[in-house]
Amino acid sequence: AGSFQEAGVIQHAYELNFPLHVVPASCAQCPAWSAFSVSSPAVVLEAVKQASPWGKAGQAEDRSDALVVRLYEAHGSTVDAWLQTSFPVQEAMLCDLLEQPAAQGRLPLEPQGVRLSFTPFRVLSVLLVLRH
Repeated sequence: AGSFQEAGVIQHAYELNFPLHVVPASCAQCPAWSAFSVSSPAVVLEAVKQASPWGKAGQAEDRSDALVVRLYEAHGSTVDAWLQTSFPVQEAMLCDLLEQPAAQGRLPLEPQGVRLSFTPFRVLSVLLVLRH
């Protein structure tokens, strides 16, 4: 009922195409844990991957301490959303599709996470440098 946004079509499509896999826990009272969460249903976290090992000049560079998170706005709206993670993030910055940090793309780390601003159907890539 209602618009595709109100009906949760995108969420239901992901649930159909990517069903959850149940893994037995090692203890009955294990605490709940989530690697990432996004505060807006209009924003889809599409991919999480280790950052590319290639530097700007094509030189190999150790990026085992960094993740790239790719998100997009799926409702055709302008929205601010908070990206939260359980990983120990030292630094967050916007990056391009080649995973190079954007000029003045540093994002402040706040208690709520990292604030991201989306325009309709915008794709954002965020480089998260992890603490050792």
